[in-house]
Amino acid sequence: MAVIVVTDSSARLPAELAQAHGIRVVPLHILVDEEDLRDGVDEIPDDIHERTASTAGATLVELGAAYSHALADSGGDGVLAVHLSSALSSTFGAAQQAAQQFGGKVRVIDSRSTAMGTGFVALAAARAAAEGKGLDEVGAAAEAGVRNSHGFIVVHRLDNLRRSGRIGGAAAWLGTALSLKPLLRIEDGKLVLAQRVRTASKAVMAMQDKVCELIGDGPAELAVHHVADPAAADELASALSSRLPQCATPVVTDLGPVLALHVGAGALAVVVSLPEITA
Repeated sequence: MAVIVVTDSSARLPAELAQAHGIRVVPLHILVDEEDLRDGVDEIPDDIHERTASTAGATLVELGAAYSHALADSGGDGVLAVHLSSALSSTFGAAQQAAQQFGGKVRVIDSRSTAMGTGFVALAAARAAAEGKGLDEVGAAAEAGVRNSHGFIVVHRLDNLRRSGRIGGAAAWLGTALSLKPLLRIEDGKLVLAQRVRTASKAVMAMQDKVCELIGDGPAELAVHHVADPAAADELASALSSRLPQCATPVVTDLGPVLALHVGAGALAVVVSLPEITA
């Protein structure tokens, strides 16, 4: 058989892409109006980011069941689990606990990111698994993906961020910088301030510039995410394709309800996965 890759719904992998690579997806949770809704399984209101709601990670039981089924389907070859940053969710901690019952056959990787920052790591692992590599080598491919993943996001509203409590290094100005459209980046698994910009259009352009500077003339995989603004995401993806013709067409997906609750309507994000540099 082959090693099977498991991730969670924060990865925002398009269903066809996950299916093509045999990646299993465990849902995260939205808690709203006394209901526990599973991301990607249950029907979740489109305006969830406007409501009073909270999020929760995948549970120990859910993760254990997913790993058990994947391990059986792998024929005992093993499971590589890639989850969103431990700094942003309890899921990674629960995953580590769940993995302990499988005697080393389930390995858990902290993507130190989210959205396709997690998704690209899962894809790197799945590609290695498809080549027939063992659990150690598949894990090494995932760890290389973590090193080479970079994420940026422009938020239009600060109230979601303020409520979420999942931003580091920028909390001091969130209370007063109401006119700013902050450009954030993912650093060491956390959302931190990259640049303060006065208008949304300038913030998106600054994000484009940072992405292009990061990639340079080499290849890279790209993803563009949005909250309730697919037209802006398509426009951003088109602009990046024009500026980075050496890169494949970006994957474009919404950020999903869990992440949308934390960044609010109108948010735009870009995730970059650079190739591993070998000596």
